[in-house]
Amino acid sequence: MIVDKRTLRNLDFLFILFTFLLLAASLFILSTASISVDKANPLHYVKVQTYWIISGIFIAVVLAAIDYQKWQRFRWWIYGLNLALLFAVILFGHSAKGATRWIPITSSFSIQPSEFAKIFIIITFADFLAHRKGKLDNFRDFILPFLFVLVPMLLIFKQPDLGTTLVFAAIFIGMMFVAGANPWKFGGLLLGGVCIIGIALWLHFATNLPGWLHWAQGLPLPMQDYQLKRLTIFVNPAADKSGDGFHILQSLWAIGSGELWGKGYRMGTQGQLNFLPEHHTDFIFSVVGEEFGFVGTITLLFLFLIFILRSISIALKARDPFGMLIATGVISMFTFHILVNVGMTSGIMPVTGIPLPLISYGGSAMWSNMASVGLLLSVNLRRQRLMF
Repeated sequence: MIVDKRTLRNLDFLFILFTFLLLAASLFILSTASISVDKANPLHYVKVQTYWIISGIFIAVVLAAIDYQKWQRFRWWIYGLNLALLFAVILFGHSAKGATRWIPITSSFSIQPSEFAKIFIIITFADFLAHRKGKLDNFRDFILPFLFVLVPMLLIFKQPDLGTTLVFAAIFIGMMFVAGANPWKFGGLLLGGVCIIGIALWLHFATNLPGWLHWAQGLPLPMQDYQLKRLTIFVNPAADKSGDGFHILQSLWAIGSGELWGKGYRMGTQGQLNFLPEHHTDFIFSVVGEEFGFVGTITLLFLFLIFILRSISIALKARDPFGMLIATGVISMFTFHILVNVGMTSGIMPVTGIPLPLISYGGSAMWSNMASVGLLLSVNLRRQRLMF
């Protein structure tokens, strides 16, 4: 577990620098985004986030110090632990806002296993695919990898947690392509799946189907009506201004009102007056747009761009398929989180409750993010075979 000086030379210091810049940005943005959430203690969320970041850095350092290849020995134990935690949510979890996603540890502290499930699936699926690299050419070759990821996905979907379920899909797709899945067959399969989902949504919501399709009117789907509405309301949020469209409209007004330079630190109205829901978690990017304008949002996106590019560099320099696939899973997760969060706050994607990584408030999410950083650093540190 001890890392020697020769190994430390492999560290990507630019990646570390931009990770710390994003963490610093999180505390700075939270110092304005959360001030109106708890008016009696305006810096409460900043203080708690600081604890999450410090403990998260410790997690990252520990994981970076451990040779990532050691996790291969415990792959099935990790996979089993993942399923056990997700089953524990069903048995012992407590509900909030219509979802059961948390396991209470103490009266004031809970964990969200679905956040850690992303790390567990990246490690175990990387090992699963590493043994099948170059053997993913036919449709039947896709079945076992799909089932491997499907089981924890269904347990998360049941909570219900549509956002994390979609993150699992992104991780699966990214890792499959890098593992060598036939791009035409696998890509065609994905396109077919998207078309089927699109047709199913159309049949569910359509009100004037031709006679030969009347049998499919209101096609039932394995989702609650409110979930389906969230997936489609972004197309026309004004159709439900006081309901599901409210979040999107408030976010658009916040970002748009920031214009080029923003209204200024703690000078926003949508966030400071609590018109913008969840502005310290899911919609924190909207606060950046309102108070720091286009300049602030593009600066934050630039930090993410360099962070992702350095992550890709780490993946390309990995010394074995297992390391490359771990890095690919982490990159897929971070990229999907960033694109969907920015997209939903900008009104071009559905509201799925996906936080902005390394920025949004949240303990389990921060620990998961920093564990991912630790895995990337572990791959980075051992990118070359060392001769002793």
